Amino acid sequence: MVDLHLSTFILLSLFPLTLFYFFFKSILLIKSTGNYGPKSYPFIGCLPSILPNRHRFVQWTADVVNNTPTKTAIIHLPFGRVRVVTANPTVVRHILKTSFHLYPKGEGVRNTLFDLLGDGIINIDGDGWKFQRQVSIHEFNTKSLRNFVEHVVTTELNDRLLPILATASATKTTVLDFQDILQRFAFDNICKIAFGYDPACLTPSMPDAIFATAFDDAVMISTGRIRGNLPLIWKFKRLFSIGSEKQLSEAVSIVREFAKKLINEKLAELEKNSSLGSVDLLSRFLSSGHSDERFIVDIIISFILAGRDTTSAALTWFFWLLHDHPRIETEIMKEIVSKSESTVYDEVKDMVYTHAALCESMRLYPPVAMDAKQAANDDVLPDNTFVKKGYPVSYHIYAMGRSKELWGADWAEFRPERWLERDETGRWVFKPRDGYEYPVFQAGPRVCLGKEMAFLQMKRVVAGILRRFKVVPAFDEGVQPVYVAYFTAVMEGGFPVRIEERGEIE
Repeated sequence: MVDLHLSTFILLSLFPLTLFYFFFKSILLIKSTGNYGPKSYPFIGCLPSILPNRHRFVQWTADVVNNTPTKTAIIHLPFGRVRVVTANPTVVRHILKTSFHLYPKGEGVRNTLFDLLGDGIINIDGDGWKFQRQVSIHEFNTKSLRNFVEHVVTTELNDRLLPILATASATKTTVLDFQDILQRFAFDNICKIAFGYDPACLTPSMPDAIFATAFDDAVMISTGRIRGNLPLIWKFKRLFSIGSEKQLSEAVSIVREFAKKLINEKLAELEKNSSLGSVDLLSRFLSSGHSDERFIVDIIISFILAGRDTTSAALTWFFWLLHDHPRIETEIMKEIVSKSESTVYDEVKDMVYTHAALCESMRLYPPVAMDAKQAANDDVLPDNTFVKKGYPVSYHIYAMGRSKELWGADWAEFRPERWLERDETGRWVFKPRDGYEYPVFQAGPRVCLGKEMAFLQMKRVVAGILRRFKVVPAFDEGVQPVYVAYFTAVMEGGFPVRIEERGEIE
């Protein structure tokens, strides 16, 4: 009994000391990291500003960083945790290239996302990341890209997507969720090119996408872990398998079973014909000497996330913007008409105005709104912001696309011409922006391997659809779509559209 009383006394004594420690730690952090950012308080940090904006976190943080002199803000979280957010291209270059070794993904984010992504290329650093990148890069050569756009994308477009749109246009009243259509389209494509597997997700019957639903749930809950102000909450729920963490566990189980199915089917193919080793990405990994099933599953999940969600997100916002800008649609139609009916690899590559319009759309609505690294050691950023070892540092892609300093006073205007210039013959020539001002595809050593593949797919889809149809948003009057960012951005609630036959094109 005495020991019990003594233990209780010690615990009660330690509690105020713990509060005292966090109080002074938070004060020191506020002083040491500077004042750029929302007003911060001991213990609770910026919580009074965060809570009212928790449902528009991306938009709020974009406003915060774009209104600081350095374009870098310090977000103080409860109990002395700190997050650095920047929209400064010089800082982005520093963390993605100049001091790349100092800013890995880091254990914080890695552990938070490990249940879903494991050791996949998106969630790993060091030798594991280098190995996956070296194996993957073979899938993005000219021969593979040509095969992708001329066979995989074109077949999916002509045999599945366009017939569904034709049926919808015939009824005149049918409303489709175009976001769902584009996700199904991209999912079929990534599975075909990367794994040699056709899930037939986009078919007239629109089969229940059990995997896709589970994948979306897993992504949403995993992103919620990162955004949560108190990580102990999700860790507690995971420990007892309750609430959202129970849902995450069930969703991840479905996702991983799907990936295992792909592996087993591919192994059976390779057993019958060993020459399949050079056909697709999954074959390459299975033939590389890595037989650990979990590792291959992690790779599959990362590539589905990268291949399905980013291109479908970009196209969703592109088609919404296009309807409100008929002048730009007319310019794109001129370019499409100038190409042959059977648009192939070289012709798709040469769609300069469409390419610029896609870049401009992704400037305003990037498929990935923010990306985070973690400081491996103490550092001082080029704008003199102090970063302590272990701090997460996020570059804010959405905010950078809305920066007056980077894009001018007309930054809010959807204007593809900002990406173009005329050559001596008067033809449009694409004028790329510095990758650290426009890090939509990351930059530096981790720049997206699938960038060219994504553009080819998107341009082929745009040409194929607009040649025959108009995509007309079907939101209720006065309703504007809401940009919501998980790992990738989505249009909240989907993208309702009606499809109209375009008629004769001159």
